[in-house]
Amino acid sequence: MRTDARRLSLVLAALVLVVAPAIALAHAVVFPKTSTTGAYEKYVLRVPNEKAVATVRVEIRFPAEARVTSFGDVAGWQLEVQTDSAKRIVGAVWTGSLPPQRFVEFPFVAANPKSATRLVWPAIQTYADGERVEWTGAEGTKSPASATVIGAAPSAGGSDGGASRWVPWAALVLAVVSLGLALRRQESRQA
Repeated sequence: MRTDARRLSLVLAALVLVVAPAIALAHAVVFPKTSTTGAYEKYVLRVPNEKAVATVRVEIRFPAEARVTSFGDVAGWQLEVQTDSAKRIVGAVWTGSLPPQRFVEFPFVAANPKSATRLVWPAIQTYADGERVEWTGAEGTKSPASATVIGAAPSAGGSDGGASRWVPWAALVLAVVSLGLALRRQESRQA
C-alpha cells in the first residue's frame, strides 16, 4: 500500500513537470522574454485559442519605454496601428479568425530602452461569442500580462559561457533521471 502511494506521488510529480510549462505558455505571450538595452528587437506576440469558438480580435498596448517601429504581415489578419497625438505607436489591433486549437503569432520590431527595466505587454483577446480575455494582470494571476526583462548586454570578459541557456535543461534531465531511478528502485524492492 505504501509503495503504491509513493509511485502515485512520483507519477504526479512527473506530470506536474510536464504539464506546468504547457499551462504557463497557454496565454498571450510576447517573446523574447529577455533582451538587451538599446537593441532593436523583433518581438512576437503569440496567441493560442483556448476556447471552442474562434478568436476574432487581438489587441496589445505597447509599454512607453519601448519604441515600436514596424510590423510583420500575418496572413488572414488585418492590422490597425494605434498612435497618440505625437504619432507615436502605442498599440495595435489585429482582426481575423483563429480556429480552436490553433495559435497565431504577430511580429513587430521595437527599440528597447537604453536602461535596464521590465517591459509589460498588456493584451486583450476577443472570441467570436463576444467573450473578452484581458491578459493584463500582475505576474502570478489567472490572466497575467506578458513581460520582457531588458538588461545590459554581457561584456566579453563577464560572459557566463552560455550557462544560463543549459542550466534549466540540465535540471530537467536530472529530474527525469532521478524519477526513473526512483521508480526502478521501487520495482526492484517489490521483486
